[in-house]
Amino acid sequence: MALTHFDGKGDAHMVDVSDKDVTSRIAVARGYIKMQSETFDIISEGRAKKGDVLGVARLAGIMGAKKTADLIPLCHPLPITKVSVEMELDADLPGVRIEATVKTTGQTGVEMEALTAVSTTALTIYDMSKAVDKSMEIGGIHVQLKDGGKSGRYEAK
Repeated sequence: MALTHFDGKGDAHMVDVSDKDVTSRIAVARGYIKMQSETFDIISEGRAKKGDVLGVARLAGIMGAKKTADLIPLCHPLPITKVSVEMELDADLPGVRIEATVKTTGQTGVEMEALTAVSTTALTIYDMSKAVDKSMEIGGIHVQLKDGGKSGRYEAK
């Protein structure tokens, strides 16, 4: 199997998707941000000085998905038809589990958009909470599901 973003000379290029069929595509990505228990309590109780941490982070994740082609050099700009960002407060982590779902009808998948949504959501939680906890850890960001297109369905185990 070869990396698709390099040509025969080894130079980076944007993959030509013009011959691909237009199909419905979906991607789901997941990740988390771990934090101190005190930070978790501030966020879960809505006591953050900057406001509604999770509400702002959700909007940032949606915006991140829409801006993926501006951030990742070889991503195609896509007509995204849906972005949702769900967050679950997890006291056992302690922190926030994040899941982003992105849909499109097009010639290439939306895995990068889903990953960017999760990343942007986690980074926004960090930004809004760093005054009380600079030790937060972002991790576990991965594609959980992708479906549509020539390569078909992938689901992480």
